[in-house]
Amino acid sequence: MYKIGLVGLKTSIEQILILAEEYKHELEFISLPYVKTDEVETIVKEHDSNVHAWLFSGPLPYDIAQKALGTEKIMVHVPATESGFYKSLLEMIYEQGKIIEHLSIDTMSSNNISEEALSQLNIKTKKIYTKEFDTDVDTDELVHFHLNLWNAGKTEGAFSCFPSVCEALRGYGIPAYRMSMSKMEVRQTLRILSEKVKTSYFKDTQIGVEIIEVEYFNKVAEEMKTPYHLQYLELRLKEMLIQLGEKINGSFSEKGNGRYMIFSSRGAIEREIITLEDTIQKLAFEADTPVTVGIGFGETAYSAEINAFRAIQHSKEMKKREIVIIQGDGKIIESPGKKKELQYDTRSHNKPLIEKLKNGNISVKTFKKISSLVQRMGWSDFTTKDLATHLDMTERNVRRIIADMCEVDLAQCIGEEASSTRGRPSKIYRLL
Repeated sequence: MYKIGLVGLKTSIEQILILAEEYKHELEFISLPYVKTDEVETIVKEHDSNVHAWLFSGPLPYDIAQKALGTEKIMVHVPATESGFYKSLLEMIYEQGKIIEHLSIDTMSSNNISEEALSQLNIKTKKIYTKEFDTDVDTDELVHFHLNLWNAGKTEGAFSCFPSVCEALRGYGIPAYRMSMSKMEVRQTLRILSEKVKTSYFKDTQIGVEIIEVEYFNKVAEEMKTPYHLQYLELRLKEMLIQLGEKINGSFSEKGNGRYMIFSSRGAIEREIITLEDTIQKLAFEADTPVTVGIGFGETAYSAEINAFRAIQHSKEMKKREIVIIQGDGKIIESPGKKKELQYDTRSHNKPLIEKLKNGNISVKTFKKISSLVQRMGWSDFTTKDLATHLDMTERNVRRIIADMCEVDLAQCIGEEASSTRGRPSKIYRLL
């Protein structure tokens, strides 16, 4: 059963747990309430290793947790939508017996819903004062915002995202209402969470194949003084690989001539990428020759093995022998788990793009790899030298590819950059 860390104010958690009752057979919710938002970071860091996924009662704790963890775990939150505003508006009309036309509202800067909500109603308000806040919000500051407007006679009521703010304002006699989540929003979020967990489970249990190849094995064998020395080497190599197989609960097999295979699950392989990296380094040191690794994922053992063969061939084409993963959907991942990790697709269903690539004699794989790199690096523009450095390609080859992309309107030359040494200036490009 998947453990879900449920983070929010106590009242919000109680509301979510009531509606989460129908998921009790597949999801176990661990309540982690906070009183002040600055507690969220400590909570998620302390419990991250004990849960499979996170559910937050709103966008504020969600944003704080994202910055604190940077995790690849499933993280969802109940969205702040117009329904919370409408709920407060109806409560205000019912209790006050009228529509308050001068309001003060506090809302997250990334999710200001008041204007959008009002634009969908045929209600004209004379004035709305909005206070936007970020993750480092100070609720006392919000209280003073609403209170100052009230004391100046500019407002007749207030809407807030925080129950503590509403409680403080009501203490001053101000009609204050909390913009809280609705049952519909909570149910929809729980459905999304359940689907993401199921998807993660099936993805985790996909078949994974690691192919590990000791390069130039014949040359290594020839340099051994006696056949016994070669056999001792093979025993040491197999011991390391068996230990790796044990770590990932895999099935180890020897294919001969320095090639080995380990069958396991996708989840186990992905979780132990660092262990694999360490094993490769030890193998390369022991055999005194490069070691290449290709990993394939698939729905069947056959498809995973085919992808693993494609991955190891791709790795051999790289100057530096990096781990390469090819997933069942054709996506390629180079150097997984490292800062320079690069992911890109090898397929496209965009017919106009495919036509342009065909006319430019450019492969989908090459174009997707360049696009992915530019996006990952956050480049608004680049030179061929920039690409060559990160793509492990010659600058001459990159210039040819970019020239072809310019010919079919996939890239554009936008200027030149003076060279630090003698020679022609470098051209600056951007993707279209």
